[in-house]
Amino acid sequence: MNENMQYYQQPNNVVPPQPQKNGFFQKIHTPKFHWTDQFIFISILSYVLLVIGQIIGDLIVTLLMYDHIFNDPTGFYNITEMYLSFIGIWIIICLYMACVPKNRPIFSALGAKAKGNNILLLIVGLLIGFGTNMICALAAIFNKDISIYYDSFPAIELIILFAAVFVQSSAEELVCRGFLYQKLRKGYKSPAFAIIVNSAFFASLHLGNPGVGVLAILDIFATGIFFSLMVYYLDSIWCAMAAHAAWNYTQNIILGLPNSGIVSPFSIYRLDTAAATNSFAYNVDFGLEGTILSIAVQVAGCIVLYLLFHNKKVNPYDPWNN
Repeated sequence: MNENMQYYQQPNNVVPPQPQKNGFFQKIHTPKFHWTDQFIFISILSYVLLVIGQIIGDLIVTLLMYDHIFNDPTGFYNITEMYLSFIGIWIIICLYMACVPKNRPIFSALGAKAKGNNILLLIVGLLIGFGTNMICALAAIFNKDISIYYDSFPAIELIILFAAVFVQSSAEELVCRGFLYQKLRKGYKSPAFAIIVNSAFFASLHLGNPGVGVLAILDIFATGIFFSLMVYYLDSIWCAMAAHAAWNYTQNIILGLPNSGIVSPFSIYRLDTAAATNSFAYNVDFGLEGTILSIAVQVAGCIVLYLLFHNKKVNPYDPWNN
């Protein structure tokens, strides 16, 4: 052995150099980010699950109500089937989260562990949805854009329909402000990114609706932001679900107006379609939602939530750290 040869041994407490991560992605992603948390992948997955859920829901509800749907002079069973079929989305999303362990924490954000998921904010959500829709509807009525007349008040059917509408609205919230939003919060540092992406996804779901236009999509995007801020600032997806359901129920089942372009054959009041005209408050093809006024109302809701809570310490429930 050469006596001049020296041996160097790295001390045990020295950490070998680590490869540097890309600076840009390090800034936008959280340490928990996984490639399956990419917003494009999650958006596509959310859409696929939603479509499968709708197919499953249609099959289940149609089979259960088959005799009534095809012998329905009042339209009650047909509109109930349309709304209630969204139960399939609940089934598929919950099954997926249950079967894929890394998604199971989202369940806790849907329950009472999130401090805002309580009866009070559920009621607040119902009042917000009813109130904002009535502002738009009354403006359209006073501006003589629409004329509605009383039809009937079948209490039992209206209660059943409210439950069906809640299933539909909460299913959309489950996909957008539940699954997609929470997955984006896990992988991306910016809450604004999760809010904007899930709202854009929400708006895109309505691209195929009857009478849809640019204003309608902008309105639904703004509505998605409003509902997302309820989840972020109030820590309450229950509030968002309730607001969504109350908005849909008020305009479609109480007032008989189009809900995102779809007219209910069964409602307390009926719309005189021949007298309806386009204005800042009403869109003949899409309803209240495709208007400047509705956009302004949703944006105002966003501003109110921001002004009330942006200076306060916001610490929404994080299912990934509990």
